[in-house]
Amino acid sequence: MINVTIENFDAEVVAASHQIPVLVDFWAPWCGPCKVIGPLLEKVEVDYAGRFKLVKIDSDQEQQLSQAFGIRSIPTCVLMIDGKPVDGFMGAVPEGQLKTFLDKHLPAADAAESSEELDAIQAQLYAGDPQAALEKLHSALEADPGNDDARYDYVKLLMEGNLLDDAEAALAPALKAIPRQLRFEALEQFLDAIRFVENDERGTWAPEQFEALIAANKRDFDTRLAKARVLMVSGNWTAAMDELLEIVMRDKAWNNAVPRKTFVAILELLTPPKAKADPAAAGKSAGGIELMGKVVAEQDPQAQLVAVYRRKLSMALN
Repeated sequence: MINVTIENFDAEVVAASHQIPVLVDFWAPWCGPCKVIGPLLEKVEVDYAGRFKLVKIDSDQEQQLSQAFGIRSIPTCVLMIDGKPVDGFMGAVPEGQLKTFLDKHLPAADAAESSEELDAIQAQLYAGDPQAALEKLHSALEADPGNDDARYDYVKLLMEGNLLDDAEAALAPALKAIPRQLRFEALEQFLDAIRFVENDERGTWAPEQFEALIAANKRDFDTRLAKARVLMVSGNWTAAMDELLEIVMRDKAWNNAVPRKTFVAILELLTPPKAKADPAAAGKSAGGIELMGKVVAEQDPQAQLVAVYRRKLSMALN
């Protein structure tokens, strides 16, 4: 449990909530119900063993924070996730109700352990040991076939190592799930593009060969799609999306909408992972608290690129 003021709010609540859910307890020394729920909150924090962080704000001393959250009575508890309030409750609720509230929003204990394991695997990748990362991901999937994060990283790493048959086999269970997750559909489209480049003679074509055919027939969608797949596999993402967009603008439904699906797959593959906040780099004054989503962090160039091409696709489809 941490006492929070306007000075440390950004680091202890906003930034911290990007790493772990933060339960904010607004209280006051004169409040009788606050003295009831306060010890209960501290007990549950211990019981949950690091699945959330508890902070306390004296609403009398920190009126700016109370006003920012719209606190009208105390005790009031607000749960912060990813820098924003997601839920809350008022009053001295019983322990069972408190745990029901938390369980609705917090990851399960084994999920938290899995997240830590994936962080360790990412560290091995950064250290240049993809084989060790593959082995750990394989073990994680054997222990828990429902670990979608591990499956996604495993398939992606297999594809990067050109172990396409293994990647296809590892991807198959995710593609059978209902509903399918977009990130696995994206890997399927990428795998299809790699297979095309490996097996089709156009996979080795020079750009001029594609351009000559397209110049002769702007509606040669098969050539455009082939060119887009070659560009995609070579990592020329924006040129690939530009080519796919040309197809979508002319015929949205062509070839069972594969160009649109491939375009969406590229957007998904390019979307930066959600960054873990660095409390030391929070960098905002408490007057700019991200409570209601009014303060938006400046996007990095890749996120901006994704946003631009999402708008382009939306315009082409409307």
